[in-house]
Amino acid sequence: MPIAVTMPQMGESVVEGTVERWLVREGERVAKDQVLCEITTEKVDAEVVAPEAGVVAKLLVAQGTTVPVGTELVTLDAAGAAARDDAPVAAKPGAAAKPAPAAAAKPAPPVAAKTAQEPTRVSPVARRMAEERGLDVGAIPGSGVSGRVTKADVVAAQASAAVPGAPGATASAPAPGTLGDFLANLRVPTHRVAPEDKVIPFTAIRRRIAEHMVVSKVVSPHVGTVAEVDLAKLAKLRDRTKKDFERAHGFGLTYLPFAVAATVRALRDFPRMNSAVVGDAIVERAGIHIGVAVETERGLLVPVVKNADRLSLVGLAETINTLAKRARDREISADELAGGTFTLSNPGREGNLYGFAVINQPQVGILRMGEVKKRPIVVDAAGEDTIVIHPMMYLALSYDHRIIDGVTGNGFLYRVGKYLEAAEFEL
Repeated sequence: MPIAVTMPQMGESVVEGTVERWLVREGERVAKDQVLCEITTEKVDAEVVAPEAGVVAKLLVAQGTTVPVGTELVTLDAAGAAARDDAPVAAKPGAAAKPAPAAAAKPAPPVAAKTAQEPTRVSPVARRMAEERGLDVGAIPGSGVSGRVTKADVVAAQASAAVPGAPGATASAPAPGTLGDFLANLRVPTHRVAPEDKVIPFTAIRRRIAEHMVVSKVVSPHVGTVAEVDLAKLAKLRDRTKKDFERAHGFGLTYLPFAVAATVRALRDFPRMNSAVVGDAIVERAGIHIGVAVETERGLLVPVVKNADRLSLVGLAETINTLAKRARDREISADELAGGTFTLSNPGREGNLYGFAVINQPQVGILRMGEVKKRPIVVDAAGEDTIVIHPMMYLALSYDHRIIDGVTGNGFLYRVGKYLEAAEFEL
């Protein structure tokens, strides 16, 4: 009985996936739950496993091909497992090698037919970006696999259309000398690889991070501002409660949930910082969903704390801890990485004084925490200037200058700092 294995649904926001790498070949026997291939989506990487033991009858999707959720990827023959058990060694070198060209050639016609019916292949994010910017996705040349239109293609098309005095311009015919023309012909200096160099190919997630960073810097004019925050009161609150907290909840109490709580309060005060640019409009989002950057062995992921304004400090700490663990254990879902309205980055200790992070599109701001260090500062004590040693931290805000002016950006950062300094949090 043939068993069809399909492209899995990785979350409500994911409609397609790419077969990144096949780990089996036709004619190979596989066990139940054995990994058949690695797939990648706009949000998360995953592995597709065999639902039952059997023999790989046919690979239906070529490596590197993007297909909709639910598309059959591979067919397994459950009954063929015992039949091929007699001569696996004799069959594989000769017999398995012969069908390989035919098997590789067979999927080609359906793919070609599909391409003819759908001349424009587009990633979900690229399609949404094109719709938001009023661009005809069919007129955008694709640079991805099989001519697929990517986010970077939409950004380049928008730049091509952005000709002063021509609001109705399209991306199909960029004028010579425009930014789009420059980007299309840009030559980036590259290193000539020497024999002794170590070459490390991009993983799928590293490619997406690289693309996302470039897109963000092109789309949003970044402005940075820094605030110095006195954490003396907060440090005392944390020191008083951290042992009881760890006993009660099973993990340590860091400064991160306090920073998230302060950010949520400030976003209520400055709703423009919780916005998105949609076409020629500013959309102030109703929900506050905080992305928290997490470093994993595969690269940086940003799980989202949904409805963070409805959670207590303990609830924030528990949610952040759970999401970070799921991200590091490769159990995070696409939906848990989607829908953020503002992002907080905490690179940790070891010399991190401060730094400006790249905005996570389509958000308009990202806050980066610096290392908490004890420093001498001047405080007012009964009307007298006094030098004391307090735990201090720099907060660095990057904001999108298209819709965030200096007064709003600086006011928001100042408010976050004041909430942290007041340390009025309930545990």
